[in-house]
Amino acid sequence: MKILVCISNVPDTTSKITFTNDNTAFNTAGVQFIINPYDEIALSKAVELAEGGKGTVTVINVGDASTDATIRKALAIGADNAVRVNAAPRDAWFVANQIAKYAKDNAFDLILTGRESIDYNGAQVGAIVGELLHIPSVSIAKKVDIAGDAVTVEREIEGGKEVLTAKLPIVIGTAEGVAEPKIPNMRGIMSARTKPLDVLEPSAIDVLEHIVSYETPAPRGTVKLVDAAEVEKLVSLLHDEAKVI
Repeated sequence: MKILVCISNVPDTTSKITFTNDNTAFNTAGVQFIINPYDEIALSKAVELAEGGKGTVTVINVGDASTDATIRKALAIGADNAVRVNAAPRDAWFVANQIAKYAKDNAFDLILTGRESIDYNGAQVGAIVGELLHIPSVSIAKKVDIAGDAVTVEREIEGGKEVLTAKLPIVIGTAEGVAEPKIPNMRGIMSARTKPLDVLEPSAIDVLEHIVSYETPAPRGTVKLVDAAEVEKLVSLLHDEAKVI
């Protein structure tokens, strides 16, 4: 089984986020980047499925040379080879088209992504890739089982679980529970240095959207204490200031 895992290069959750150029560009200075945690779950599942010679795992990332360290970590975790599309990931449509073109040219049986990236939280890439390749796509998978070419996916829905069945090839967006993230061991780290990382030039894709500006959340206000007997005052504050009722 040939498995393709899509990985994003995202800021660590502990990073302080700021913007430049009049709030039109993300400031990368001093920011530590990591593999998107949901993509790391997808990668760990792929490595499990391929263990014992049952398949091969390729990771793909759309990004410039600064993402190579993140890709090498994915190789250290257990991917067999990697591909980087040499372009800034300007939006989900652009990224999905680059991934879909590579996947179409290389006939993968299974494409795994994270449920979403923790920077933009768009949850769009997997579905767009599936549509471009004309194959099924399932998101927010909590459990994935594969037997032959049959796939069973379990998802959490409001008030219960949903179980879906499909045939390979398929695109699956993974969430927590699908696999435990793997920590690279020394052997994996050493072997990652020699595993192939191919760099491809991007396909030309029409620009459908652009970011006008970024805005940080408003700073937290001071805490107001209301006496338990002042119910009307509490209701007024919740309605007029907090605007939650």
